[in-house]
Amino acid sequence: MYRVLKFGGSSVASATAMSRVLDIVHAERAKGKVILVSSAISGCTDTLLGFAAGQTDGGALEQRHLAIVRRLFTGAEREAVSQEIHALFRQMEAAPPEEKVTFGELLSTRILYHQLAFDGVRAIWLDSRRLVVRDDGQETYRRIREAVDTEADVFVAPGFICQDREGRVSTLGRGGSDFSAALYGAAVGADSLQIWTDVPGIMTANPKEVPAARTIPRLSYGAALDLAEHGAKVLYAPTVAPAMEAGLDIEIRNTFDPEGRRTVISSAADTTPWIGVTADGGTLRIVGSPLSDVSAGEAQALSALREVGIAAMEIRPEGSDVIVEVRPGVRVLALQALHRAFFQTPRREDLVLFIAGTGAVGKALLELVGRSGEAVAKTSGKRLRIEGLANSRYYGIDPGGHPIPSEEGDYVRAVIDAAPEGALFVDCTDSETLWTRYRELLEAGIGIISSNRRSFAIPYTDYAAIHTAARENGAVLRYETTVGAALPILGTMAGGAAGCDEIQSIEAVVSCTLNQILSSYSGEGASLSALVRRAQEEGLTEADPRMDLGGRDALRKLLILARVAGIPLEESDVTVEPAVPLCDGPLEQFYASLSAFEKEFAAKVREASGRGGRLRFVASVDKAPGTRLGYRASIRLQEVPLSHPAYFLEGTENAIIVQSTFHPYPLVIQGSGEGALQAAASILNDILR
Repeated sequence: MYRVLKFGGSSVASATAMSRVLDIVHAERAKGKVILVSSAISGCTDTLLGFAAGQTDGGALEQRHLAIVRRLFTGAEREAVSQEIHALFRQMEAAPPEEKVTFGELLSTRILYHQLAFDGVRAIWLDSRRLVVRDDGQETYRRIREAVDTEADVFVAPGFICQDREGRVSTLGRGGSDFSAALYGAAVGADSLQIWTDVPGIMTANPKEVPAARTIPRLSYGAALDLAEHGAKVLYAPTVAPAMEAGLDIEIRNTFDPEGRRTVISSAADTTPWIGVTADGGTLRIVGSPLSDVSAGEAQALSALREVGIAAMEIRPEGSDVIVEVRPGVRVLALQALHRAFFQTPRREDLVLFIAGTGAVGKALLELVGRSGEAVAKTSGKRLRIEGLANSRYYGIDPGGHPIPSEEGDYVRAVIDAAPEGALFVDCTDSETLWTRYRELLEAGIGIISSNRRSFAIPYTDYAAIHTAARENGAVLRYETTVGAALPILGTMAGGAAGCDEIQSIEAVVSCTLNQILSSYSGEGASLSALVRRAQEEGLTEADPRMDLGGRDALRKLLILARVAGIPLEESDVTVEPAVPLCDGPLEQFYASLSAFEKEFAAKVREASGRGGRLRFVASVDKAPGTRLGYRASIRLQEVPLSHPAYFLEGTENAIIVQSTFHPYPLVIQGSGEGALQAAASILNDILR
């Protein structure tokens, strides 16, 4: 089993970059033998062309390579590799002008080879000048198979360079390292061909000109060739033929984000009518698939250009594509307009959902979608379609709308690969770690609806990064149900913050567990221990109720409230006083401690009642000049008077009291804060909003 990995010039541009490449190679070695094909370091080929033409000297370039060697090697190894670099530059200076350009790949691959050997890897360097014969695939395959028929774990080969049929040193053309990798892969029947570059796969447009461009998860060979031949620089067009003939999938991956977005090119048919938009001067091409309606595409392109005031010089069909001619001066504006029309606007009425979590809230959402789908379609014109579903162990994806969790593996990656534009990932879990995958989803253009408060009570820098990813990729990010279930709290808070209304204070009575206990406890009926145990049995608490009584749940909600209101609160900014004494050890030991605390707790309740008040567990943020954020935050058991909105809370009700600069009277939001059906209804509102 062979795995062919090709790395572009930016991927090997420095010692740090080469170290990253070797990390990837070491990971792939666990799956089979590796053939590492490399380009020259970035900028090297242009410098060598200038040197061959007498326009530059090679001194600076030699120093760049020696600097990489000094960073990667020490002692005798550094001296030996440095001497080899010197020798290669002397050979380059003596070589005919047409051969000088071939030395870039020799330099980069010799450094990589020596580093692998220095790491103890069984590595062999392959001389592509002797193995790759231009325009003779069968002879090339024979030579490569003979060369790798030896004991080694990694074979390192220069890309781009070859020999012609007469045996003279030659090249495969600019970008030819991709082609080299495909030839090596086809020769050995590789099970993986990976093209590693500095962008996350092939995109719907050039991201330097169209910031909203998105990775295309899957492409047919034909569509990839069409894009490559007409302006998509990520893939060298001749690469496709040997891979297609060998039935070898091509993965376009990002060296700087190995687990991030990628494009897989295969024999599978394209599933969307339009693939991407490319540009060559004033000629724009909207690349289509066999599913495209070219006549409708021409009309759509004409309309998109008219909206931005551009008159097309010509619009015509060409196979499955639409060709648009514009003046060069408006090329970028036209490119962006066409991308918006074909790849950013919704092209389907369906709202495609990928749901994670089948607990109480997840089940309620599934039932609600099934029960109200027709009514939603009639009132909103949107059809709800669940194409993915995952529980804690398995996932299922079905474009037909009936997923059954039966597959093991990476659900998020499967969603990114399968999701159509505008799809939504619905997080109904209580996972502590799923938030670490949110940015991948958002960067793939997949919106997120979440009821998982753990995902937003994370360090503020991570919280902000998730929001930035949503904003930069034009993706939905909503999490109204993380605080107050069905109460419209976060949207109200965010609206005030967006309007520059400065928060003076927030009081949040949002622990459903403690609200239930405090509104039920009188000191004469059920004991404190019995009420907590009942709440646990009813599923109202965390698995360990100490998380609720210790203020952990309230802390998460307070962090979210403050951040939505524009206050970048961290856990360390909040003083938390548990509602009852906590103890480590078995849960039964904690219940015994509650019984011991009963008398003291009952006295607190009676004292508050005697003063006309009631105890409530209050999370608060108050204006406090001179502090780190200008606010002070706390969570504690607090006595509230009859005039306080939280006085009359019953059961699992929540209350949020907000005082701000623009409003002389506090804003009070109060209502049910618990219930799977209420949470599911709020999630559905977020989906439809």
